[in-house]
Amino acid sequence: MNSKREYVTSAGLLLLRVGIGCLLLVHGIAKVQGFSEMSAAFPDPIGLGSKLSLIMAIGAEVGCSLLLIVGVASRLAAIPLAITMLVALFIVHSEDPWKVKELAAVYLLVFVTLLLTGPGCFSLDHLWRTKSSNGESSGVERNQ
Repeated sequence: MNSKREYVTSAGLLLLRVGIGCLLLVHGIAKVQGFSEMSAAFPDPIGLGSKLSLIMAIGAEVGCSLLLIVGVASRLAAIPLAITMLVALFIVHSEDPWKVKELAAVYLLVFVTLLLTGPGCFSLDHLWRTKSSNGESSGVERNQ
């Protein structure tokens, strides 16, 4: 890590990733636990059927949240999460008052932020990228 500022920024991104990932994971786990009750009546905003829409929401809220928490494919994981929140905000809750939409908007803001910034240095993404680039530079140095 190059500087104290980079360390603090990465610590903030770690806190944001883990915190928001855990909070949304709770929503996803509730959907898994209530799957049989929810699957017939879950909103179908894009015409795929209630059951498939629920499965996609669970995939994003559980799978992608776990990826964010550990910092694996973080930017990629933020995409389905952001899409899920866009659908919730502008389609599923389009007629609802702001108080109902607000949580989806907050989640969307965080996921777009993580998409733009990446996971920071305290992530498996960064660790693998660093090992990969160190290994490649070592190989080049040996060949010269």
